[in-house]
Amino acid sequence: MRPSFHPRLVNSVFGDPTLFVPFTFAGRAILFDLGDIHSLPSRDALKVTHAFVTHTHMDHFCGFDRLLRLFLGREKSLHLYGPEGFLGNVAGKLAGYLWNLVENYDTRFALRATEVHTGRTLSQSFSCRQRFEPEGAVSENPFDGILCRKKEFSVSAVRLDHGTPCLGYALEEPFHVNIIKEAVHALNLEVGPWVGDFKRALFAGQDAGSQFVFEAGRNGEKRRSFRLGELADKIVRITAGQKIAYIMDAGGSPDNVVRMVQLCRGADHLYIEAAFLDQDRAAAAAKHHLTARQAGTIAAKAGVAKLTICHFSPRYEGRAHLLEQEAAAAFQDTHPQGSRALSF
Repeated sequence: MRPSFHPRLVNSVFGDPTLFVPFTFAGRAILFDLGDIHSLPSRDALKVTHAFVTHTHMDHFCGFDRLLRLFLGREKSLHLYGPEGFLGNVAGKLAGYLWNLVENYDTRFALRATEVHTGRTLSQSFSCRQRFEPEGAVSENPFDGILCRKKEFSVSAVRLDHGTPCLGYALEEPFHVNIIKEAVHALNLEVGPWVGDFKRALFAGQDAGSQFVFEAGRNGEKRRSFRLGELADKIVRITAGQKIAYIMDAGGSPDNVVRMVQLCRGADHLYIEAAFLDQDRAAAAAKHHLTARQAGTIAAKAGVAKLTICHFSPRYEGRAHLLEQEAAAAFQDTHPQGSRALSF
């Protein structure tokens, strides 16, 4: 099975936390957190359509400026999400620059920022052509845990405590479309960009009897047509959707742990901070961070399949293996058969 999401950390485990998640055959990507993203190639950054920020401490939000600079002058839309106060943070960032020449752009670049409260969200738009002045009134919508719902994916969020409101996120696809390559080749087809269009039609619930017309050759020389349901029956196997969870900068209080476990339940891959060793748990608690043992225990309780820890305190430079060993012990103690995997 080729996964739909291919997450990777942008920086080292001691660097700013940012998770880049490109989508297979979709030409799009999302980001979790906006720390320093200078090492993210521009061609990848330009695929980003949504960015989900845990909170606006500098190491989680300074990359906003680079993304903004890359998107200027392009026909792009960017959706941003963050905790309470996020609209003011975005507006403040935008107000820190002079925009007197942007009306010369032929393109329309716009931002849509949303901040998450208990039971509701507040959203505001900012347009490049309008010098990023807030547009219209702030819109309010109910929030039931699902922050962003698209045909191909959804992102849920929970409110956590980092001495300030902070969000944990989970990315899920409604189901997974497995393309059987042998069946594709048996129809004298080649896997290509049309696969993305085909999957989107399935996610959209398009009528199985409708015609799916596409360019099947490498250079668009083979135009083919199938009934959508007929093609799906021949080349597709449907399985459970992929789930990626992301938690950074949230202390190990009982309330936080309950919410983290609920958010991450059954995730295929959990990215979670492990800032301190358990021997330094007093420092972790004072700074509202997790220890490596707490991170591993949360992953085990949530039943995740794969664990990646990161966002290590610089005090452990040269000793990262101790954090990894501690998280591994907590994660695997309840699964001695090795049915779960760690990634460092």
